[in-house]
Amino acid sequence: MTNIYFNRWFSVAYHYMNMIRDNPDGESFRFYGTHPDVNHLSLQACDHAEQEPSLQGGEYVDYALDFCRRNEIDVFIPRLKMLEIAKEIGRFDAIGTKVMVCRDVELLESMMEKELFYERLQGSDVVPIPEYETAETPEQFRSGYEKLAEQGHRVCFKPTNAEGGMGFRIIDNDLDPLAGLYGYVSSSISFEQAYDALSRVERFPKLMVMELLEDEEYSIDCLADSAGGLLTAIPRRKAAGRVYTLDAVPELLEIARGIADKFRIPYVYNIQVKYNKGVPKLLEINPRMSGGLYITCLSGVNMPYLAVQEILGKRTDTPVPRYGVRASYIEHPIVLADLR
Repeated sequence: MTNIYFNRWFSVAYHYMNMIRDNPDGESFRFYGTHPDVNHLSLQACDHAEQEPSLQGGEYVDYALDFCRRNEIDVFIPRLKMLEIAKEIGRFDAIGTKVMVCRDVELLESMMEKELFYERLQGSDVVPIPEYETAETPEQFRSGYEKLAEQGHRVCFKPTNAEGGMGFRIIDNDLDPLAGLYGYVSSSISFEQAYDALSRVERFPKLMVMELLEDEEYSIDCLADSAGGLLTAIPRRKAAGRVYTLDAVPELLEIARGIADKFRIPYVYNIQVKYNKGVPKLLEINPRMSGGLYITCLSGVNMPYLAVQEILGKRTDTPVPRYGVRASYIEHPIVLADLR
């Protein structure tokens, strides 16, 4: 029996635990989870769950280490505090817990701080990156916006260290404020609205002011061995209405190979790209299982399970994905069990 621990994951971890549990080899696993919310859906797939205390930095790492020691965890799959945990990975090695995280701390830090990763890619031919400026003051924000607008770009901005769509805004100076009050909440904002909000402080957390990429968006879910050798990459195209298509796009598969060869990211990670005027440009790399990975696994490649096999040293055949799959998802009710 192998004990696996997921800490403060998204609700989709419910799927990933069950995909590992329902593996084709009949391997047995016991799942442990922690989260501040005792009713969080990720905990409903756990055999044992615990409410997380509110801790920061090194104290959180101490808590995770103690949890692994107390529960004899074999594999720890962190989401929260990945960087802090990676910096202390020797302490987990010492108690026999394998941590599914990138051990190259400098690389991991750059992937979690988008500006740093863009800087690493400057001058390389691995993947095009959007035109961008960084801003920490109102005047830097204005300057960055004006520079990109003068180049003919529509402009957006996002915090350098945000996950997913957090903090993402599109600058649209043709907004109708009244229509906005009666419609759905929008990610669009006028320059003056954004500038006014940012001008309330002298300095704010760093933003990336970027060209808006306006065409198709893809998530490329990647599976690699423990040394970062790419085993498979599966592009997942996002469309309106929660529709996804698994497409074998040659230029995207080439981008995945180039990133794997250059950075050697281990286990499961996600490359997000978006097209603009026919060119696929990098949005970000998530050094963990993506929120939509369970859709990608409809290709027949059980990435969560295969990643666990890799970290346990149980090599498997190179998986061959099935492309052309179109999929969506619907809400499904779950009767909540008590925290165990």
